[in-house]
Amino acid sequence: MKFNQILPSFMIISTVLVSCEQKTENPLLAAYDTPYGVPPFDKIKNEHFSPAFDEALKQHEAEIDSIANNSEGATFDDTILALDNAGQLLKRVSSVFYNLNSANTNGDIQALDKELAPKLSAHSDNISLNAQLFSRVNAVWEARENLNLNDEQLMLFEKTYKSFVRNGANLSESDKETLREINGQLAVLTTEFGQNVLAETNAYELVVEREEDLAGLPDGLVAAAAETAKNKGHEGKWVFTLSNSSVMPFLQYADNRDLRRQVWEAYKNRGGNGNDRDNGETLVKIANLRLQKANLLGYPTHAHYVLEEAMAENPDNVQKLLNDLWKPAIAKAKIEAYDIKKEIEAAGGDFDPAPYDWRYYAEKIRQKRFSLNEDELKPYFSLDQVRQGAFEVATKLYGITFKALENMPVYHEEVSAYEVLDADSSHLGVFYVDYFPRESKRPGAWMSSFRSQSTEDGQRVAPVIINVCNFTKPFGDKPALLTFDETTTLFHEFGHALHGLLSNVTYCGLAGTSVSRDFVELPSQVMENWAEDPAVLKVYAKHYQTGEAIPDELIAKLESAGTFDQGFATVEYLASSLLDFDYHTITSPITVNAREFEAASMKKAGLIDEIIPRHSSTYFQHIFSGGYSAGYYSYIWSEVLDADAFAAFKETSLYDKTMADSFRKNILERGGTAKPAVLYRNFRGTDPNPVHLMKKRGLD
Repeated sequence: MKFNQILPSFMIISTVLVSCEQKTENPLLAAYDTPYGVPPFDKIKNEHFSPAFDEALKQHEAEIDSIANNSEGATFDDTILALDNAGQLLKRVSSVFYNLNSANTNGDIQALDKELAPKLSAHSDNISLNAQLFSRVNAVWEARENLNLNDEQLMLFEKTYKSFVRNGANLSESDKETLREINGQLAVLTTEFGQNVLAETNAYELVVEREEDLAGLPDGLVAAAAETAKNKGHEGKWVFTLSNSSVMPFLQYADNRDLRRQVWEAYKNRGGNGNDRDNGETLVKIANLRLQKANLLGYPTHAHYVLEEAMAENPDNVQKLLNDLWKPAIAKAKIEAYDIKKEIEAAGGDFDPAPYDWRYYAEKIRQKRFSLNEDELKPYFSLDQVRQGAFEVATKLYGITFKALENMPVYHEEVSAYEVLDADSSHLGVFYVDYFPRESKRPGAWMSSFRSQSTEDGQRVAPVIINVCNFTKPFGDKPALLTFDETTTLFHEFGHALHGLLSNVTYCGLAGTSVSRDFVELPSQVMENWAEDPAVLKVYAKHYQTGEAIPDELIAKLESAGTFDQGFATVEYLASSLLDFDYHTITSPITVNAREFEAASMKKAGLIDEIIPRHSSTYFQHIFSGGYSAGYYSYIWSEVLDADAFAAFKETSLYDKTMADSFRKNILERGGTAKPAVLYRNFRGTDPNPVHLMKKRGLD
């Protein structure tokens, strides 16, 4: 996963730090007396959040009232700019709370999250549905042609005006009340959905008692499972969990088919076990409420509502891309399924492959076909080396450097901090990293911010950015050794971080990742290309014991296997994208249960039995609690862009200064100050060519 939006949509507001004279004993309500103005995590306690939110909401309400009740004629500065600057304290408190809720939560934080959801939804509605406030915004909008605004001001203005309209400002009073009810319900339901997935993920343990049941598993995974067992009170046994760093290699290597089945069933049934954490009814309610909201606002479906502000523009354009990719992908997946069936038969098996067999037998085929296995690769991908490799790529491209910061306040002992310096040694921002799984952290990987970039009194306010992942932990005397997939994930999230760190705009509402969903993945996905490039691998992929660079023979194997199993990878992703679209292009309420809906969706798509969607409905956090509703297609849409963008570098050189400067100037620094298509053409000089994506995935 990837970029993480931690706040309700209308609360993406200014992040400049403010001094609060009241209740200074609460560290959230005082100016941060910390290096670079980062949050004082060492002083923040759970009990500080509720009063901090109360005070922040009170201040924001007063600011909004002041704007709405201004007796002077409405202007850009006293209305549009004032709205962008309002709510600084609320943004500051929210950024800390919601980042902790994602990365280091606990019972108190989760309880407050449920309590806050309807309250913040109502607060957002009180702004967007404030008739007096909107009348001022509308008055400025109608006079816009005479305002002589620059391009960035025009983008902020358009975004602000559309936000009011898209959030119901033009509705009748009765419809506004209906919208408030819908938004309140959605706030609660989406919060419950995410909490249920985390609880289900944490609840499962596969306890292995017999050593023979570990056959096939890599030594590192076995040692990590023994350590997990010890920590969970199962000394002398092995425990496997549903974190990706545990479940995926288990499915890939475990010889015991019955245990693979058990783990797989637990993984795919998260949120669908018929208990008090079941998400089936919840997600149907969410989808139906989104349809009701879209209709109320004048859109035929939720997808039409979402895509109006996306690069894709409308559902037809997305459906075309997904269908065009589905045909070659499913054809390739069927060939791969046939190969797996033959591998089962060659091993003496007499059964049809099930989903929990795919990774296991695909790994067998990969080892035979390319003489490549993950255990051979992992010693070259220690976490420290991979992270340093990502830093070095950024240095060569953009001239920036990273300086480890000691004695910085952090919210968990596993978190590290870096100062980011520009080529002239000026301060660009602070970068936190939090890489290992724990029960207080939700699954996946993402980037977020504790402070977005903005400009105050002509001075750049530096951002505070974080990457959060769930990588394999170190054990014994070995460092954390990453799979190649985890390696590309680190580069991916680092690309998001660069988007936030290098932002250089005037208005907070347009900074960094404040862009459409199907454009926000470009900076992240393009970075994956450097992670995979042979010349770059020789620089950062070094054996953790000998320090020797990864041999050319292994790189050649990686390249040869580059498109191996891409039918499966593409199909499981596209299946989730199509499922997302089916939930959000409904024109009448869903009346069947979630499992029936998903089954019908996959039957319509033509998904084969050996594969299920990467994210099944009851744990599909991206779309039901993560801000990607009708937007999971964004990754493949952005991949068209990133494949084309990297091709531009390959046409010149990996670190071509002119190309890198253009990407930084036109993409990374500009945030949402222009339409994504314009930003991309400013960089590339032309629209993206999808041929590069097809070639990259081996679907050409």
